[in-house]
Amino acid sequence: MAASWKPILFLSVTWCISESVDYGPVFVQEPDDIIFPTDSEEKKVVLNCEVRGNPVPTYRWLRNGTEIDLESDYRYSLIDGTFIINDPTEAQDSGLYQCLATNTFGSILSREATLQFAYLGNFSGRTRSAVSVREGQGVVLMCSPPPHPPEIVYSWVFNEFPSFVVEDSRRFISQETGNLYISKVQTSDVGSYICLVKNTVTNARVLSPPTPLTLRNDGVMGEYEPKIEVHFPPTVTAAKGTTVKMECFALGNPVPTITWMKVNGYIPSKSRLRKSQAVLEIPNVQLDDTGMYECRAENSRGKNSFRGQLQIYTYPHWVEKLNDTQLDSGSPLRWECKATGKPRPTYRWLKNGVPLMPQSRVDMVNGVLTIHNVNQSDAGMYQCLAENKYGAIYASAELKILASAPTFAMNQLKKTIIVTKDREVIIDCKPQGSPKPAISWRKGDKAVRENKRIAILPDGSLRILNASKSDEGKYVCKGENIFGSAELIASVAVKEPTRIELTPKRMELTVGESVVLNCKALHDASLDVTFYWTLKGQPIDFEKEGGHFESIRAQASSADLMIRNILLVHAGRYGCRVQTTADSVSDEAELLVRGPPGPPGIVIVEEITERTATLSWSPAADNHSPISSYNLQARSPFSLGWQTVKTVPEIVTGDMESAMAVDLNAWVEYEFRVVATNPIGTGDPSTPSRMIRTNEAVPKTAPTNVSGRSGRRHELVIAWEPVSEEFQNGEGFGYIVAFRPNGTRGWKEKMVTSSEASKFIYRDESVPPLTPFEVKVGVYNNKGDGPFSQIVVICSAEGGQCLHPCCCMQHFSTYRDSSGSEGIAGGGKRRQPKEQHMEVAKDDSEGEKVGERGSEGNIQGADGENSQARVKGSGSTGERGLPCESKVIVATMRMLVILVFP
Repeated sequence: MAASWKPILFLSVTWCISESVDYGPVFVQEPDDIIFPTDSEEKKVVLNCEVRGNPVPTYRWLRNGTEIDLESDYRYSLIDGTFIINDPTEAQDSGLYQCLATNTFGSILSREATLQFAYLGNFSGRTRSAVSVREGQGVVLMCSPPPHPPEIVYSWVFNEFPSFVVEDSRRFISQETGNLYISKVQTSDVGSYICLVKNTVTNARVLSPPTPLTLRNDGVMGEYEPKIEVHFPPTVTAAKGTTVKMECFALGNPVPTITWMKVNGYIPSKSRLRKSQAVLEIPNVQLDDTGMYECRAENSRGKNSFRGQLQIYTYPHWVEKLNDTQLDSGSPLRWECKATGKPRPTYRWLKNGVPLMPQSRVDMVNGVLTIHNVNQSDAGMYQCLAENKYGAIYASAELKILASAPTFAMNQLKKTIIVTKDREVIIDCKPQGSPKPAISWRKGDKAVRENKRIAILPDGSLRILNASKSDEGKYVCKGENIFGSAELIASVAVKEPTRIELTPKRMELTVGESVVLNCKALHDASLDVTFYWTLKGQPIDFEKEGGHFESIRAQASSADLMIRNILLVHAGRYGCRVQTTADSVSDEAELLVRGPPGPPGIVIVEEITERTATLSWSPAADNHSPISSYNLQARSPFSLGWQTVKTVPEIVTGDMESAMAVDLNAWVEYEFRVVATNPIGTGDPSTPSRMIRTNEAVPKTAPTNVSGRSGRRHELVIAWEPVSEEFQNGEGFGYIVAFRPNGTRGWKEKMVTSSEASKFIYRDESVPPLTPFEVKVGVYNNKGDGPFSQIVVICSAEGGQCLHPCCCMQHFSTYRDSSGSEGIAGGGKRRQPKEQHMEVAKDDSEGEKVGERGSEGNIQGADGENSQARVKGSGSTGERGLPCESKVIVATMRMLVILVFP
């Protein structure tokens, strides 16, 4: 609950404090120009004026420089600063209005606000005479508008409303004069013309009496050169940022063409030509648009032109304003206000809303006000007025003259200063008062005499150099002016300087050890002592250091810093600072901490091959114990985390910054990192290198567990365990399945292009069931062919359900290793040959995509003879014709021989 009202209480107190300060009037809102339509339903004019100040200001209003008597007219009322005129009339109320705000500090005058009345009178009812011209002659029809403040827009009606005259190169309506100009009259122009005017504020419209236009019957007007009837003034003035419109139209036969140019320059690109080029319009005019402009009227009979100067003016604008000022009586005042404008502004000064006149002490030159030796009569509200012919701006400031007896802050009236010998003593003496108080010092009853050690500073403070016991005592500072005086008393005590002893000064430790630093102070017995500990110049935060630091204060004049289980980050300079009321001394000790190395710098792979990677790194921080060796580690998608790799050289010593990782697998993505070791331990690893892939190479790993599987009749089903992606060594990896009937010489090879394949099915209607085959499976990739597996013997499928014992033999295969010994792969318990790891194949899917490789025929074996392997029911050619029972007997006997004589 307290948290919800504390901010509100704070804001309330802040407001009270700000309002408790007294200050002169300051405008919040000044009155604006008003154009009041006489036909307005509101029937009252409201002029706004708002001022802040403390005390609250009062308001008065001036019209044309004369104060308005609010009691003299029942139509006037004043609500706060807002002046209201009910039932206003032009005769009584038009003019310039200003707001005058006053409180006890003075008065300020607002800018002038113009009150205008907008209305539109009626044309004279007098009948207008007919205008008679020859055909081809030019004519001007006069509008002669009625009274119409502030502005009106002109148009002309032809014969009857609402048939308006359309302006073109022959007809032009001037918005300056209101007249209708026809450069060359035609028979179609004969008729009645009425001038229509519209007030831009009231939107009221009135029509003039008609002006008949007739043609004379004494002939047609011949051709003549242009005569410019409408043109802009010789000098056109416009405010910066407004839109300028310059008119130019000529009578002539033939109809003249109007063109524009800027003398000694170019027409601004933003300009637009209106009304068949009779009007040049320049929006948002700037100072660089100033210059001489020319309009030219031309036909076949000649040409005519007119020139005029465009001048751009700017309203005054403040560059430097006034600031409220407080001065001591007798001081000089210099205020300067600066404004820009074209023409250059002039300056006037007001004091409390009344023009300030030069006096013996008052000078006003080019916006600078100087008052010499100010006194209370000069206090008040001042305004600087910068004006040119197009406008005026006001800046206000308050001048306060200070006049008071000297005073000291309550906490400065009595104070005690304790210093040590040979130190500097400064006793401040800065009383508040106006005029500025004169300062004098005494020690006891005697005035302080200045010498080489003792001086009174310009701000009134007393300075004593190389203080000694003789400087002890009571010092009195007296501030005095014409309004009174005040005194400050300071007691000075001089003590022996404090000394400090910090031990040990330097020490080497190993991570995990503990140490105690002892800090002893030798000081004046009358002074209290406080100890502060720092590390690397920063205060030690005992609560946030995880229990590593503890400050122990066993005696009043000494303190210990216990550092437990020190870490590398605790190395550095330790400071002990002893603080007394008289002085402060400090000393430092250095602790060096040895530990395991830091992480080596960025690891870069300099070179990569199929099996090696050359790495470089920047040395690790040895943490004050020399690095003995570096360990290179690698990680791939196939490894269990980071693994140490073999290197060349085998031992990477601590002074080395590069080494080669060897025995890598080809075509595998690796990350590398380096770990440093020193006698204390092993440090953190470096940041891993970028991931990089070793180069491709011919595969080196053959498939394992090649065996047969059951299948349909006339099928040879060959299965194997696929080679892991880690050992495929490149893209385009696949398998080469080679097989031949047992006892033949030529190999039949098929390519299996899927790297994940684990089975191949060969179908041949001519192959009898349970025919033994020698089988081997090799590997290849885009780099070439790899090794084959060892040769195994399997049987073709029996197909269908068979209860005969020989049917089960198709699930077994024999293999022949490099020594020529035989074994059985499949079911049954028997001792396997060395290096062989048999595994029952589990993939019963159909064969993979294959391609035939090489050609059938007799292929000589590696030993120069036909490789043979026998299982029961699949022996020599002579055995193939035996009945199934005989095949079982032969196979059983052969298996017994193998089991008895391995």
